Amino acid sequence: MKKSLLLLIVLFACVSMQAAVQITNAGAWLESAFVEWTPQQNTYYHVYVRPQGGAYTALDRELLREYGSFCRADVLGLKAGSYQLKIVPVIDNVEQSTEATETAILTVKAHDRNGFAHFNYPNGVGSYKNDGTLKDGAKVLYIHKDNAASVEMDVVIDSKGNRRHCVGIQHILTAYEKGFADQPLAIRILGTIEANQIDSFGSKEEGLQIKGKVGVPMEITLEGVGNDAVIRGFGVLARQAESLELRNFAIMSALDDCISLDTKNSHVWVHHLDGFYSQPGSASDQKKGDGTIDVKTNSQYVTVAYNHFWDSGKSAMCGMKSESGPNYITYHHNWFDHSDSRHPRVRTMSVHVYNNYYDGVAKYGVGSTKASSVFVENNYFRNCPHPMLISMQGTDTKNGTDEKEAPTFSKEDGGIIKAFNNVFTGSKTLVYYSATNTVHFDAYLAQTRDEQVPATVVCKQGGTSYDNFDTDASLMPVITPDAPEDVPAIVKSEFGAGRMLHSDVDFSLEGASDSSSDINEQLSAFIKNYQSGFVSILGEEGGHSDISLTKEDSDLSFDGISVLNPKGKVIRLFAVNGACLGTTSRTAFAVDYLPAGTYIVASEAGVLRFVNNK
Repeated sequence: MKKSLLLLIVLFACVSMQAAVQITNAGAWLESAFVEWTPQQNTYYHVYVRPQGGAYTALDRELLREYGSFCRADVLGLKAGSYQLKIVPVIDNVEQSTEATETAILTVKAHDRNGFAHFNYPNGVGSYKNDGTLKDGAKVLYIHKDNAASVEMDVVIDSKGNRRHCVGIQHILTAYEKGFADQPLAIRILGTIEANQIDSFGSKEEGLQIKGKVGVPMEITLEGVGNDAVIRGFGVLARQAESLELRNFAIMSALDDCISLDTKNSHVWVHHLDGFYSQPGSASDQKKGDGTIDVKTNSQYVTVAYNHFWDSGKSAMCGMKSESGPNYITYHHNWFDHSDSRHPRVRTMSVHVYNNYYDGVAKYGVGSTKASSVFVENNYFRNCPHPMLISMQGTDTKNGTDEKEAPTFSKEDGGIIKAFNNVFTGSKTLVYYSATNTVHFDAYLAQTRDEQVPATVVCKQGGTSYDNFDTDASLMPVITPDAPEDVPAIVKSEFGAGRMLHSDVDFSLEGASDSSSDINEQLSAFIKNYQSGFVSILGEEGGHSDISLTKEDSDLSFDGISVLNPKGKVIRLFAVNGACLGTTSRTAFAVDYLPAGTYIVASEAGVLRFVNNK
């Protein structure tokens, strides 16, 4: 509910002299910038951004947020360059320009778009162009704890251009499944959103589902605003999604996987996420959850980059068994922070793994099975006992001495790993192919980056060779990797892995056991007790009250599919628990997309209570 500015003036008739806005923090990040300031009593604010030497433009109101003792504004979708932000106090709807304050010049950097997601895809992945700005005509939705179930949007649902008025973030995404949506969509997360604050879940196993139509780009970005965006109690499932971007938020206590790219996704970019424990599964190896980021079932042209894996059990599965290919996947600049296994674990696919930091890995690094080809270059392995493994040979079977009992991670057919220019400290076993060791090896060590692996180098079980995708200019993006020695500092830097400026998380796994795969109890407790500092959008009050309405409005009726509102009154749809699911003045308010339940439509003249049994 909006605060009444007039009421504020009445309550505080004697307004003290205003001082200039006091900026407490400001900075720039990747295609974004922010400013924080100390709020003054009885004062609203406008915030503006301008490129150096250019004109100021106003930020969306939703980007101005309250955090108790301070206010913060973030601006997203900036090209790399120099910018300033300006904060202007507003009293009685009048800007107090003499009390405005500007930040210093802030230098915004561009995102690293290297990898297969952007390969031969010039229009940009998700809702942003490759220069970092929003695509033409893009729609921006802001979701938070108080409106995730009530945010509204009209979505085109058929070839005739008919639109459906959708209420709730999952219902909006569900409408995109039809493949007729006519505009890119940026969904921006504010603060922490819990599972019980979502309107519904498209996937009972994973949570929020983003499903598209094969061959139709969705152009959707799901992103966090600032450094404290979190979804907790659920994850994200993508199916048949083309042109999808997930960035700058954390996933805590997901139902199964944090992120599951399942079934024919293409050109998907997953970056700058913080992946924490999911809810425990039934298997003995699922105490930390089933997985952090899975890429499977014929998903292709995917980049997983600059993510922070916090003590993950199964970090990154890549491929299943039924892929028909080609499936090209990139993992780069990820921080595997005391995680256990699957970094990634690859089946069937052609995968480029470079510039990742393996920081105290309990079990193994990269694993290759099922005829996969994996190029592993310029990574830094610290205390990773088995940096690379091929199923059923080499280290996986103790060099053939214990083939039946000792496989470390799989009994499937093997694949081939090509290794080049990696750094190892504290590793135990890594056996390379040689003229005298043609069977029990963990990887083929290339002498130059562009060396092709001979066709005579085959895995022991399955007999497949390396496909040399990385030396084919028609298949491989042009990439200049960072030196492996620099990788730890890069992923830990302010522009490194995880959320913006390493987020608001005041926790570190430094000093934790490198060899233990047990749950870190301190981290587990932190996740359970985590609370975002986000209070509300500036000028709004959060929360909903229980419904207590008794009047009746004879002009409103429900025909089983729609609320009929012939006079076009302003009406609001509520669930019986009090959550507002949207406001409209349409003469026919379609509700057939809502889950079964009891709802209330309220107008100034009264209410209509109805049951939706669909």
